[in-house]
Amino acid sequence: MADSVPEIDFATVLASAAHDMKNSLCLLIQSLDTLRQEESQLKPAAREELSRIHYEANRLNINLLQLLSLYRLEKDQLPLQIDQYPVADLFEEIQLNNEIYSEQLQIQVEVNADPDLMGYFDQDLVRSLLNDIFINALRYTKSKLLLTAEQNAKGLLIEIHDDGPGYPGFMLEQADTLMKELNLSSGRTGLGLFFAGLIAKAHRNHGQTGAIRLKNGGQFGGAVFSLSLP
Repeated sequence: MADSVPEIDFATVLASAAHDMKNSLCLLIQSLDTLRQEESQLKPAAREELSRIHYEANRLNINLLQLLSLYRLEKDQLPLQIDQYPVADLFEEIQLNNEIYSEQLQIQVEVNADPDLMGYFDQDLVRSLLNDIFINALRYTKSKLLLTAEQNAKGLLIEIHDDGPGYPGFMLEQADTLMKELNLSSGRTGLGLFFAGLIAKAHRNHGQTGAIRLKNGGQFGGAVFSLSLP
């Protein structure tokens, strides 16, 4: 009699595969960064293709990190590593991660944050959250992006402004739902917003909870993503 097929925990298999794919993508991104050093020798079409590949690789890397984080949260294996970090360094890293694509598109990136401003948060998770929003903003903005940060009565407020068409009405109307539920029946799952809302709410301090907000207008009249951390 043939041996029975062992029961497979698909979620664990998926998480393991995502981890391996993420490692491979990191190596690919490093190779693309190396190629960028020879960018001046490439033809315009090749430079454009290099920036597009780098952009898509970054998006995939972020999506895999989100999947792994969600899996670990479900298994209670993702304790937040809260510590004090300089916000300016966080912004600089996000800019550098996306420099190839932003320069190719001739997107001007501005920063408005006190160099001495510090925040208390999980660096890896918040960096992934903001990098995802930044990459999405690069896709829709026309010519410029703004990263801002300030300390207010509720804690740290970080915003990303663009000069694109703004968030569509349905996103503004259903923002709370998109942050709480994954819609797997449609072409767009809203994984980014779901992840952002989850990570924001995981940050708690003195009875206050982190939150995200979507709106239009802001400094450039386009979309504005806000992250509040207590």
